[in-house]
This record gives sequence, C-alpha cells and structure tokens, in this order.
Amino acid sequence: MNYPSIFNDVIGPVMRGPSSSHCAAALRIGRICHDLMDGRISTIEIDFDPNGSLATTHKDQGSDMGLFGGFLGWEAYDERLVQSEMHLGAAGIQFKINIKELRYDHPNTYQITLSNPWEKHQVIANSTGGGMIEVIEIDGVKVSLAGDKYVTLVYSSDLSKIKTFLAQSLDSEELEIHTDQGEFLAVTDLSFIDKSILEELKEIEGVSQIKQIKPVLPVLAGKNPEVPFITCEEMMTYNKDKNLSLWELAVKYESMRGNIPEHEVLSKMDEIRIILKNAVDTGLKGTKFEDRILGPQSVNFKSMMEGKKLIDGDVLNRIIMYVSAIMEVKSSMGVIVAAPTAGSCGAMPGAVLGVADSLGLSDEETNKALMVAGLIGVFIAAHSTFAAEVGGCQAECGSGSTMAAAAIVSLMGASLNQSISAASMALQSSLGMICDPIGNRVEAPCLNKNVMAASNALSCSNMALANYDHLIPLDEVIETMYEVGKSIPNTLRCTNLGGLSITKTAKEIEAKLGQKHFYKSC
Repeated sequence: MNYPSIFNDVIGPVMRGPSSSHCAAALRIGRICHDLMDGRISTIEIDFDPNGSLATTHKDQGSDMGLFGGFLGWEAYDERLVQSEMHLGAAGIQFKINIKELRYDHPNTYQITLSNPWEKHQVIANSTGGGMIEVIEIDGVKVSLAGDKYVTLVYSSDLSKIKTFLAQSLDSEELEIHTDQGEFLAVTDLSFIDKSILEELKEIEGVSQIKQIKPVLPVLAGKNPEVPFITCEEMMTYNKDKNLSLWELAVKYESMRGNIPEHEVLSKMDEIRIILKNAVDTGLKGTKFEDRILGPQSVNFKSMMEGKKLIDGDVLNRIIMYVSAIMEVKSSMGVIVAAPTAGSCGAMPGAVLGVADSLGLSDEETNKALMVAGLIGVFIAAHSTFAAEVGGCQAECGSGSTMAAAAIVSLMGASLNQSISAASMALQSSLGMICDPIGNRVEAPCLNKNVMAASNALSCSNMALANYDHLIPLDEVIETMYEVGKSIPNTLRCTNLGGLSITKTAKEIEAKLGQKHFYKSC
C-alpha cells in the first residue's frame, strides 16, 4: 500500500526550477545515479520515449537541468542549477540524449546509462508527480525504490552466502532484503550498513561490487510503515470517538508514517511556511530572469490594489497577488515549495497565506492550515496523481485548489466536515482541466490556472461555510479525477502537442525563447 508523506509527496520538495515532475524529480534520479557510480562518471546516455512527455519537454521544462545537477550530487534548491550543464562539462562528464522507443508505459520514464573506465551501470526510473520518483530497474534487475530509504546494493555470484551473513550481522528489524535476483541483491535499511560489517562483506568470496545509495527524500520510511488511515472515509471512522480536528489528524498521520514526534512535524511545517512567505515577499519586490515569458506582474497588481484601482475584493485580490508572486519566483529560478507541484506552487500557498494575512491570523494557525492542506493531498497522492503528464492540470491545479479549500475553512475555525465538503466541491469544479503550457514553459496559462484554482478554493470555502451540500464524497471525487485524467488525450497532458501549446503565437514565443535558452542539450 502507498502511504504518502506530507513532506515528501505533498508539500515539497523545496526546489528551484520550472517543474517538479521534470526538474526536481530528474535531480533526484540523477542523485541516485551519482551514488551508484560513487560520484565517478565519465559518460552518460539518456533515453526518452517519443510517445512520452519528456521527448518534447525535457529541455524547456528543466529535466536536463535537474539531471545534470543530480549527476553532480547537488540538492534541488542549489543556486547553481541554471548553469548545471556548464558545471557538468567542467567536471569532464560527457552526455548524449536520445529519443528512442522504450518498453515502459509511464510517460515520464528516464533510461540512463552511465560509465567510467572501470564500470558501467543502467538506471530506469519514473517521475511520478510533484517531484516524487520510482526507480524501477537497476542493471536489468527490477526494483521499486522511492528514494526514502538507505539502499545497499551487493553484486555477488553467491547471494545465499550474502543473505546468511547479513542475517547474522544486522538487526533483522531494520534490515529488509528488497530485491534478490541473479547476482544482484538490494538491501534497504534505516541507515547505511556499518563500515566494519561492510568491510567484512567485501571480503566474502564472489562479491564483485557493493554500492550504497543515500535517500533523496526528507522523511524516511521504516521497514513496515503504519498509518492510522489512508482514505477520507477511514479517517472519519478513526476519528469517530476521538473528535480530533483536521490539523490534529494530519499531525498524527505524518508522525506515525515517518516515525517522528508530533512537535517535529509542526516544526517542519513552520520551516515550510517561512520558505513560502519568503517566496511571496521576494516576488512582490520584482523578479528578473531572461529565459521566461512573463515579467513581474504581481508588482503592478500590488500597486493597483494599494491605490484602490482594482474592483473591491480585499481577500481575493490579496490571494491573486500572492499566487502571482510565488509563480514569478518559480519562473525566475528562485526557491519555492512544490505544493503539491512546481507547476501549481502558487495556488494552495497563495490562497492559504492570503486568507491568513487578511484575517490577521498567527503563524501557528497558518501552520495548522498547511497541515490540513497536506492531509488532503495525502489522500490524492495515495489514490490518484499529481502528475499533469498522467492526469492533466486537474491533477496539479485541481489538487492545489482542493487542498486550499479545506485549509481555508479550517482557518475560519469551522468543522472538519465543512473542510471536507469544501475540498470535494473544489475538486469537482476542476475535473477535466488540461495541461497546455505556452512556449513549452510552465508559466502560462499556468499562472492563470493557479489564480483560478485559488479563487475556486475561496468560493468553495464560503459555500461550505454556508453548508452547501457537496453530494459526492471526497474519496469518490479523487477516484473520478484519476479516471478522467486517463481519458484526457496525451496531447493535452503536458506534452506541448495540443491546446494553447500549438497556437501560432505559442510557437512564435517558443522559437524566440529557443534562441537564448540556458540549458540546451547536445
């Protein structure tokens, strides 16, 4: 069963770049490749399927940039990312990108072959949405690694001998034999295998290589993670005799899932809130970046709003301003939080921070609301998707709107049922939204859609506060969103092959930007 983490899957990663599905996920895949090669890489061959999303978007939406940073061992928020290709060359690493038919169905599949004078390895991995990944194959052996555990790979001609040694030498409560096939053994652990045991392991006859791969996610998963619930319906049943608020349920879920104290959960969310607030403040000061379509429009919006030159609507106008500011920071390679994705990073945070500031609420109350948003996102991550390549923009901005609606209602001190009602109505209103970026950039109409998602969240929040009947349970709407996403044509799921992406003007913008692109591939 998939048990998403609020900080891994929903409100995160902290990153730079245009897209979490492309840039942050690619960087995490690259980091795993870096560890597999012990940081010693000479040549890289990257393959994308012509029928997937990456064949047409890998350069413009930051996959190349993210991969290169990952190969160099960087974090997703490293300020050098925009020059990662230059740094890769300076490190003496050569790369080649091929568009070729692969045997994998996921639209965001990376097939990467790495070599140096001593060894050669291959990694196949998927970007699953919002910066999350799944490594599905290493050196021809099927695996399933999410990057939330320490992994030790043992290459040996006698795996039975290796397993016997590990069982005698390590705590079986912490150790898990993840993959055992051919001459390949993948062991996941709560930490790296002790150095002394590792040295003994290397001396066992038949062992040819040992590789250690570090986690790329902030919250690690234990051997058998447990959660109190994984659907909205299960949460209601769990809470029947407890009468906990939605934010308390969110804290309890994340505490159990990550095996971390509840106070630490809230502390992590406070760190996220500060990054979000800094993004708003940075955006409103004006941002600059050559390789983008839209300039700093939130600055003029702020001036117009303060000068009383806009149609009155204080809370909504503040939300629009905040959403715009965050999106502009993203588009200028500033630090943002993918919440739930980079392409939809403005909707939920802009709405929640905008309402909290308009109401004069405390940081503590804002943190609680962000926890509510995170829990709603967990239900979506567990039973649907955040990837526009899989589900269209309903999976990104629609999810952001759903999370924001529940959080806004909680800021008003309303009931848990009203928050869930707001979330259901917000997602119902978002079904069928396509993903068709202009100029192959995650800027427009993404900005408009983020503003629309935040506005929808505010409207649905007020409807829920007035006890409008949402009719369809949230769990069923989430399932419906996934099914609707599968029915959206591939051309309208972040491939740059349909919708506004192929209009005459969009293609002119794309051609103009291509002349001055910062991260061109060979």
